[in-house]
Amino acid sequence: MGKNEPPRLTLQVPEPPTRPGDKPDFSYLKLAPAGSVDRPPVHASAAQMHDYAYSLVRVLDDAGNAVGPWAPQVDAELLRNGLRAMMKTRVFDTRMQLAQRQKKASFYMQCLGEEALGVAQGLALGADDMFFPSYRQQGYLIVREMPLVDMMCQILSNSKDSLKGRQLPVMYSARKLGFFSISGNLGTQFIQAVGWAMASAIKGDSRIASGWIGDGSTAEGDFHYALTFAAVYQAPVILNVVNNQWAISSFQSIAGGAETTFAARGVGYGVPALRVDGNDFLAVYAASLWAIERARSNLGPTLIEWITYRAAAHSTSDDPSKYRPAEDWTSFPLGDPVQRLKQHLIRIGAWSDEEHARTLSALEEEVKAAQKTAESFGTLATGPLPSPSTMFEDVYKEIPEHLRQQRQQAGL
Repeated sequence: MGKNEPPRLTLQVPEPPTRPGDKPDFSYLKLAPAGSVDRPPVHASAAQMHDYAYSLVRVLDDAGNAVGPWAPQVDAELLRNGLRAMMKTRVFDTRMQLAQRQKKASFYMQCLGEEALGVAQGLALGADDMFFPSYRQQGYLIVREMPLVDMMCQILSNSKDSLKGRQLPVMYSARKLGFFSISGNLGTQFIQAVGWAMASAIKGDSRIASGWIGDGSTAEGDFHYALTFAAVYQAPVILNVVNNQWAISSFQSIAGGAETTFAARGVGYGVPALRVDGNDFLAVYAASLWAIERARSNLGPTLIEWITYRAAAHSTSDDPSKYRPAEDWTSFPLGDPVQRLKQHLIRIGAWSDEEHARTLSALEEEVKAAQKTAESFGTLATGPLPSPSTMFEDVYKEIPEHLRQQRQQAGL
């Protein structure tokens, strides 16, 4: 390069801090001690909450104590129910993962390491609120007591699948529980949640919406459309970003998480934002209640970035050993949400190792029995599957003539 020539331009391609064979390194995470972040008033403006998008709301310290202003005043029974639901979710995941490996189902996605999110917010939301999930919030359905057999039949794509084989396994829909149909095209649920919340406000209703997205999908246009409409119209909605560090095999920095936080994106739109320890059940519950109160009080949307870790593979189609260290989850500084809540409950005298073992054994038997019942209606491998004739149903209120003819021609 000549003396007067400008330097050659280079392009930055983000890389994860470690690869297979390396020692796990989470020094890039911006953490804060438990209890160190103030709890702002619910009516705080986005400008007043600037720093909350860069700090980290935590309640449980390393010894299992609930500390700081975010520590919720909750009955121990609610926490016990939360722990049981997280344990049940993990047992459910384990058995369904095995069922897929046995070719009883085509596909499965675990939420291992992320159980606190769906369960805690499921306990915080009202019965009539609407939940627009991503595909790792099965804990919401479990804590809301959706029958396990119904969930399993959808995974097995059998004759009792309430969705009649039209959705990929784990893409549940439960209208009675306020659980909107999961979309495989991630990002859509964010704009749907905002639109539903706007409609609720237009009707003068009291119900709010909660939309979920992953760190990778924040790079999609739907994320930004949702924030624009939520901010402009002050929609009564909680916009949840699950930063589990990985979008399939792409590290979160590919979506823009290297130089700033995902919560910080709310700042630019004038939306109050929080960054919260997603493996801390009490912090998830408290932050959810705070955002719920804002939405229900006509104070508009809240963006929450939940810091967690996807302990398992992205799905049964993925092999994380190809792109990250094998022992990374055990090194994650925010720990295991199940173990952390267990430790807290033991600390306050509301749980014990013996009760934990008994509960786990009982949940394993419950899930095993539900699986036996679900498989009696068929599996992907053995059938019976939903009738092909159902492809003509549930699209039109009355089947039009041309579809009647097509069904007759197909012999259905």
